[in-house]
Amino acid sequence: MSDTRTRTTNSGPATAGPGPGPGRGPALEPSDRLPWPSLVVLGAAMFVVVTTEMLPAAVLPQMSAGLGVSEPQIGLLVSVWAAVVVIGSFPLVRLTRRVDRRAVIAWSLVLLAVSATLTAIAPGYAAAVAARLLGALAVGLLWATTNAFTADLVSDRNLARAVAVVLGGATLGTVLGTPAGSIVAEAIGWRAAFGGLAVLALVAALLVRLVVRAPAGGDLQTAATTVTDAAAPAPTGPGARRGIRPLMIVTLLVALLLVGHFGTYTFITRLVESPAGVVPGGVGGMLFVFGLASAFGVVLAGRFGERTVRALLVSAIVTGASVLALVLVDVHPAVGIAVVVAWAVASGALPALAQTLILRLAGTEHRRFAGALIPVLFNLGIAVGAALASLVVAQAGLAALPPLAAAVIGVAVVGLFVGTRAPGRAGARPEVVDRSGRPRVPRRGHA
Repeated sequence: MSDTRTRTTNSGPATAGPGPGPGRGPALEPSDRLPWPSLVVLGAAMFVVVTTEMLPAAVLPQMSAGLGVSEPQIGLLVSVWAAVVVIGSFPLVRLTRRVDRRAVIAWSLVLLAVSATLTAIAPGYAAAVAARLLGALAVGLLWATTNAFTADLVSDRNLARAVAVVLGGATLGTVLGTPAGSIVAEAIGWRAAFGGLAVLALVAALLVRLVVRAPAGGDLQTAATTVTDAAAPAPTGPGARRGIRPLMIVTLLVALLLVGHFGTYTFITRLVESPAGVVPGGVGGMLFVFGLASAFGVVLAGRFGERTVRALLVSAIVTGASVLALVLVDVHPAVGIAVVVAWAVASGALPALAQTLILRLAGTEHRRFAGALIPVLFNLGIAVGAALASLVVAQAGLAALPPLAAAVIGVAVVGLFVGTRAPGRAGARPEVVDRSGRPRVPRRGHA
């Protein structure tokens, strides 16, 4: 059997760079085997990140009473967090561009632990806001760096699976982490919940330093910044030929898609009241079902993400159809539950598939930029969607929201379909080459 390796069709060969260095884990050679320990640790870090981000919403009454402010003011802690992520991601990524990504991830988690600790001991609302600002800056850098680093760890063929594993931790933060924080707040107090997250963040930082390995040839970020232009190999593939324009177009369309999805999700508790009546736990139980179905969607994204464009389009179409079908949830509880589950599975797959496509479009030459672009535009999509949905509901009522949101998703789907029809589009399956670098046609059944 001939020796083969996978070469990405949208990026050049990995830049030669320094080895992992003393005191660091061994370098990892990209192959068809997933680096499970590294990916699981990165997923655990994302679990801590999402739980910390959403915890104020989960402990709203207790935190409001403890700080002596209204519940809407506590809710602003989540909104301010998203705004700071949007503003701070690019500058921080640029400032840390010469630093080993594993060190950036680990120290970002340490700063997140400091933020959670300061929130836990905050004497008043102003101190809590300041602590959250610090945490948001750390998370913006953490998201951007983890996105790019995950792509460096694996071959293009395994990118979708790797992204799904890491984002699976983020999904579990919503499904399990946030409810667990609420339980702790009710049993012990909201300050204990934040204190517990501080400990988890420190543990995650330690695991990153001890377990997560460097990519083959060292960290591509530090290598890319230390090789001169004369010595650097010429970029190849679609990403190099077309620059960042396709990357920007796809990312903006994904952000538009998220405007429709998250705008609707903002009012999910009101939209699912009728079918939730037959679910144990009512609306809370329905939200738990939504979370579990979303986690299943992430699994599907990893399973079918090799055909990224097709999988993303299917996921987006089903998301739009499900959002539109929310107008039928009152017909029968079974219909309502089926619509919600379909919506959750399809929308759960969206972030992993979209991130995979964006990173493939970026290639190694634009990976750091794409890593920062993802949290910025994704958070913008979430914020704009929530704001526009609130405006629609205030002006036209809740019934008008699903059709309008589905229309927004439909526009994004058409844009993605047109934008990914060009020859050599990103998301195509990776090219297989033999040891000499010549393309090899896969045998039937092994594609």
